[in-house]
Order: sequence, then structure tokens, then C-alpha cells
Amino acid sequence: MSELEKAVVQRMLRVPAVPDAPGDANAIARQLDAALMKVGFKLSAELLAHLSSCQPVKVTVAATVILDAVRELVGDHVAHQSYFRDFPDNMPDTMEFWIECIRDALDDPRSSSVVQAQLTAGCVNLLDLPRYGRHQHSYEEMLAAHDELVPLLEERFTLLHLGLTLPEEVQALYVMLAGSTIPLSASDRQLLDSVAEFCVDGDQPDSIPMRENRAVINEVLLSYGKPLLADTVTDILRLACALSDGDVTLEQLTRFRSFTRQERRGLMAALQRIISVDEDKLADVYRHLEPWKRLGERLHPHEYQQWPLAQEVFAVARGDKWVLTLPARVELAFSEDEVTRAVSIMSSSPGMVIRNLDRVLRAPYIHDVKYLLARVEGILSQVSGRVLLSAREHFQNRIKRPNARIFFNRLGGAWATFSTLAPLDDEIAGKVVVMLDREISRRMPASECLVVDPVAWPLAIPLSDKSKASGFGIMPRGSVVPVTAGHVRFFIHWKQHDRVTDFDLSALLLNDHFRYVGHLSYTRLSSLHGVHSGDITSAPSGATEFIDVDLSQVQVPYLVPQVNIYSGEGFFDVEESFFGFMERTPEQLGQPFEARTVRMKSDLRGTGRVALPLVFIRGKDGKWSVKWLHLYMRGSVAYNQVESNDVSTGLLARAVVERKYLSVSYLADFMRMKAARYERYTPGMLIEPDMTYIGLERPENAAPGARVYDLTRLHELTPA
Repeated sequence: MSELEKAVVQRMLRVPAVPDAPGDANAIARQLDAALMKVGFKLSAELLAHLSSCQPVKVTVAATVILDAVRELVGDHVAHQSYFRDFPDNMPDTMEFWIECIRDALDDPRSSSVVQAQLTAGCVNLLDLPRYGRHQHSYEEMLAAHDELVPLLEERFTLLHLGLTLPEEVQALYVMLAGSTIPLSASDRQLLDSVAEFCVDGDQPDSIPMRENRAVINEVLLSYGKPLLADTVTDILRLACALSDGDVTLEQLTRFRSFTRQERRGLMAALQRIISVDEDKLADVYRHLEPWKRLGERLHPHEYQQWPLAQEVFAVARGDKWVLTLPARVELAFSEDEVTRAVSIMSSSPGMVIRNLDRVLRAPYIHDVKYLLARVEGILSQVSGRVLLSAREHFQNRIKRPNARIFFNRLGGAWATFSTLAPLDDEIAGKVVVMLDREISRRMPASECLVVDPVAWPLAIPLSDKSKASGFGIMPRGSVVPVTAGHVRFFIHWKQHDRVTDFDLSALLLNDHFRYVGHLSYTRLSSLHGVHSGDITSAPSGATEFIDVDLSQVQVPYLVPQVNIYSGEGFFDVEESFFGFMERTPEQLGQPFEARTVRMKSDLRGTGRVALPLVFIRGKDGKWSVKWLHLYMRGSVAYNQVESNDVSTGLLARAVVERKYLSVSYLADFMRMKAARYERYTPGMLIEPDMTYIGLERPENAAPGARVYDLTRLHELTPA
């Protein structure tokens, strides 16, 4: 149960109530509160009172779980040691430091001959220098070299709230994840897998719109002999992937295991039922031909003569049966310049119409745009809210044509290019925007009173969480929040699994045209009011690198932190890796890593070899803000450096910075029009049961029954 309790604390920032254990644990509860404050968290008044009135033994157990959970959230569960003991003070010049390392190597009998030969050849390998890339002091010596952190008059703490009992909290978490209207991240799907079996006999969400979520839940339902949630053949393919511990998103190929007879019968029976309802769904097989062929080898469909329609699925995969697919019919219509006919064909799949609407409107042979838009408007009520919002965001960016376009895969991999998309008439794009606005506004809920924290206005509406990693303070791609302190400190921590692995933290500084101005990395330890903590070249026990920047002195408009894999294992292969940043003032001093100053910490789990978590933007008024990227570039197999990817980094950053994302303010405006009254949130404000609140965190004074949309539930703003 401790793992489930830990998951609830980390995902929801709620602590399950200690059941039926009256006592006096006031001293332990206050000790816990003090310990939490050192890592930037605090117990709400309600939670502190609850824990104080429970048995000391139970509170002690709960305190261990709570403290472990939040320390892991902000990255304080590992020791962060900087290469240079005094960082960020007394940092050497890069070239002088390298020369010192060479001198030490020449004095060392183990390396002198090798380094002498390299000097003769005119090139020295830094990795052959005994002093380079390895800590020259202990963690305790580093701690002793730094003064304690000076607290600010107004500290910023993240509140932990009192929840219901653990079973009730797990059930609520299950319903929230299973019923999500946007795709979940890999970590959230793993969490859904953990709680699905716990809740198999509990209340189920009204609908499970995301197919990947259905696959995770279907795996549990199949093992318990319950009816499957499947209405397409692809649902069954995803389930087979889940049973084989494969990729339910179908992005990666799955090696199917041997299935039990019960599993084979369950999968074949489900296919028979689906095709008996609609034989046209056989066409879906073409989308994943090879996986279906491999699955057929494991299911032995010829053994199930009682289910001939299920056998036809594999006949299509083998090429023994041919079916005309919907996309093929659409492409045929487009090839014959029959745009209206293409729309008619797609009308059986309304979401497909909206996804292809830009292409339709750019077609050279459109005779009656007004009639075409009227047909599209007639099917909007049948399209999912996420598709509508995606289309709305797309068309608002078509009105003002961006300089760069960016493409993402489901794992955060990104590719950008200068826009070559043919222009779309602004009047037509404007009509589409108005049409989409009407439908989205119609779906937004009404409330007695809407309360919005102004900080939440520029947050981007999450349309997918697939590339979003787990962590703390993470916001959807495109979200913008202000940077309140003059100093920021980035950090990267990694621990290799079974190969020597070198991650490099760097920062790229760009001008107004997103072109290179300067950088900070192990090759340039000091530059443009920033310092790098030094290069660590292996991490068998974990390693950390830092970059400290005085933003108040930086005059360039863009600062892009990045993590380069120089050698070794990838982000998915290492035992652990995460990026984050802290905010503090120079007067606060403190250790290189201070958990209470961490504002964001994100696990790194992308497929590329270069990670771009976010970009810092300097406004015209000199104030800084941060915009979330969540991007991974492919990079090289080895030896990635900030100096070699500045052009691609600049193009990716430009594509996200210039793109206008749909923000919370967009949906909140529709909600405000439907609300009986609207109020601007102020700290300490009481959120009453009839109120709907939108903000970064759940307010301490939120009454039971109030509808709260914080970072953990921001995706629920997306209309169904």
C-alpha cells in the first residue's frame, strides 16, 4: 500500500487520511511539517490537524512515505555534488583548468606517457587526464564549503492537502486517469496499470475515450473474465501489446509472447463480436499490417472455426482478403479533384474531416466554400473536444503565418523546418475559427461562480500528455510563467545502468532571430553572466551538473538549457535521469542544490539524444518568463555538443516561441460568460462549494465540493 500512497501524494499532492486511529501525534506532525519545509512543501492546516490527532505509530509510518514521495518529486532523494567544490564561486577559466589537468597528468606515472604522446601529436583527450571528469573532493567536503541557505521573508511552499482514505483516493485517481480526455504520458499509463486491478470491482468512469487507456484496463478485465471495452480491431491489437508488456500506443513494435488458451479465446471472441457489428472495421487492419501478421502467429486463428469473422482479420493481414479503406477512398476523391466528394466520404468519421480541413480549404477546385463550411459545421457536434481544440489552435496560427513549423512524435521527438505551407485566405481561416469557437463555447460547463488565479491565464491547454514526463511543477508544452528571482540554476542528474555514460548540461543564448550569441557548457565554464559547474564524465553512483545564470544581467532575449548525451546510454536506458531549475537570490547562498528552491523537476525519458526542456524568454520590459518545450532532438549517436546543434535548437525554439498556443484564458473566457459571477483569486480567498477554481495549485481554503482545476487536473478543462 505504501507505493499506492506514495503515488497519490506525488500525482495529486494529497495525503490519504489515516483511518480510525485517534491519538496524539502533535509533536511528530510538526516535525514532519518542519522537514517538509526544508524541501519546499508544507502541510495544510487541515492535514496538520488530522495527523496531530492520530496514533503516533501510524503517523510515523505515514511521515516516512510522505517525505520520501516529495523528496523524490523535487530530486532531493539523491546527493547532488558539484565538480568544483566552491561552485558557483571561485570558478576557474576553462583553458587554465584544462592546462592544470594536463600538468597533473604529466606528473602522474599512470598517465604521463599517454599524455606526452598526445601533446606531441598536438591533441589531448580530456578523458585520459586523471583529474578531469571525476570529483576531487567528497560530498561532505563540498557541504562544509557552503553556508546554509538564507530563507526569504516570504517563502514559497507547495501545500499538501488532506485526502480521503487510501482506497477512496486510489479509486478517484483511477477514474481520473481512465477517463482522461487526452492521451496520458508513459508514467501515467504505468500508474493507471497499477491502480486498475485495485479498482476492477469499483466504480468505472462514464467513458474511456483514449484507446491506450482502454488497452491497459482491458488487460485487467481479460484476466478477471470481464467484458472487454473494445469496438475496433485496433483495440484488440493494443490489448495484445499490453498482455505482452509492449507499447499500447503502437509507436514501437511489440514482440508478442505466447498467449494462454484463455487469452487466445478472449481475443478471438472479441474480434468476432466487433466485425459482426460492422464488417467495414476490417479496413483498420491495414493501419498495422505487420503487427497483425505477427499476432496471427501467436493466436492460431485457424483453430477457431466457430469465429469466421475473426479469422477474416488475419486474412486481410496476410493479403488473402482485400478491403477498400476509408483513407483510400478519400485519397481517390482528392486525386480526382472531387473535394466535396472527399468531404462526403469523410463525414462517416467526423474527426477525420476536421483533421483534413486545412487540406480541403487549400484544394484548388473548391466551387462553393460557403456550402462546404456549412457541411463541416453540421458535423462539429460529433467531433471530440480535443480534436476541436487542436483545429482551433492550428487555424489561429494560419491567420498569421509562422516562420517555422514543428512536428512532434508521441515520445517528444521533434523536427522543425521553415514553413512552406501554402497560404490560406485569412477570411476563410477566420470563419473556421468563429465556427469552432461557437461549438467549443457550447460545450463548456456553466458554474455559479468562476474564480481564476491570474498566474494560470497563460498556461497552455494540454491536448496530449504523451511526451510529458513525470516530475514536479511541469506544465503543458507552450505554457508561460514568470520567473520571479534574479538568479536561476539549472541542474541535470543521471545514473548510468551498466555502461559508462556522460550527459552534458549546456545552455544556448540566442538573439532576436534565434541565432547563436553564446553558450555555457563544459567547454566554456563562464560566459555572459553564467557559470557551469564542471564536466562529470561517468555516473556509476549518480552525477549532477549545474549552470548558474544571473538573469538580471543577461541582455539576450532567449536562453535555452539543453541536455546532450555525449556518450553511453540513452534517456530511456539509464537507471535515472532528470532536469530541473531553481530560483534564488545571490544573498541566499546555500548548497549547489537546495530542494526548497526547486521550481521544476522533470524526468528525461525521450527517444532523442538531445533534450530541450524549456526556454527562458526576456520580455521587452526586461522581465523574464519561461516557456515549456518538452522536446527531444535526434542528435548524433555520440559526442553531442551544444556548439554543433545551435541551428536546429534555434529553429525548434523559434517554432514553439512564435506559435500561439490555446491557453487557459481561452476556455476560461467561455466559462466566464456562462458563470453567474466571476472573481479574481487572491491569496487566502475562501473557495466555496459552489465555486469553480482554476489555478496552479489547490488553494488551502478550498471547501469540499468546490470544483478545482489545478495542474494535476488541468486536462479536465478539455470538453468531452
